[in-house]
Amino acid sequence: MFKIGCHLSSSKGYLAMGKQAVEIGANTFQFFTRNPRGGDAKPLDEKDIANYLDFSKENGFHPILAHAPYTLNACSPKGNLRAFAKATMADDLRRLEYIPGSYYNFHPGSHVGQGVETGIKYIVEMLNEVIKPEQSTTVLLETMGGKGSEIGSSFEELRIIIEMVEHQDRLGVCLDTCHVFDAGYDIVNDLDGVLAEFDKIIGIDRLKAIHINDSKNPLGSRKDRHAKIGEGQIGMEAFVRIINHSLLRELPFYLETPNDVEGYGREIALLKEEYL
Repeated sequence: MFKIGCHLSSSKGYLAMGKQAVEIGANTFQFFTRNPRGGDAKPLDEKDIANYLDFSKENGFHPILAHAPYTLNACSPKGNLRAFAKATMADDLRRLEYIPGSYYNFHPGSHVGQGVETGIKYIVEMLNEVIKPEQSTTVLLETMGGKGSEIGSSFEELRIIIEMVEHQDRLGVCLDTCHVFDAGYDIVNDLDGVLAEFDKIIGIDRLKAIHINDSKNPLGSRKDRHAKIGEGQIGMEAFVRIINHSLLRELPFYLETPNDVEGYGREIALLKEEYL
């Protein structure tokens, strides 16, 4: 079964997101745990969560993906920002235990001139403090495009982080098609080679989810500007190969293209037509 969803607004709660997903042909979805620019999360509505859990079972939903706010920078040179990142992630993971088996995705962060080694050290320190062995949520490191001082634009950097985390069984990777393309991984002309490299360096079993986005920029541009499916530099032919690849086709795909909900519905329908 094709596992496909998109980014939805969490302002009206889980049940509303679930119903909206079904309306546009999705069977999963992604959402921000709180304002993407930071701030406190809304109080938990346990009745809404219970209703959503029933709805998700009735509609055969696949794991949903919670996305950390963009302001979360675990390797900031400023101690107060690292403390904010740790407190935010710890709170998000606590809240996600109300929806067992979910994914939690975050951008590893930007070292802002401290160097990759120092940045990775801070990221690992946070993960070792917030990931608990008893949690049901899998934390996903997102592949990044490599702009500025971002960490995570190479598979090697992600591997180093994973190897240093204590509870590795609660850790995985979310591959963003726009980001890896912008980072220089040629998923258009050498998808097999990129996946073989991922498997050799990280292990394909660590790959848990795909952010499916086209890119406005060429291969290796080291930027991050998403385009609608088939309207960017990656192109529709490559996406047909991506969603049908034997190593990827059983994973959940989450759209983050520059779209409204109706636009997501059209993209979901388009991708479903190409899923073999």
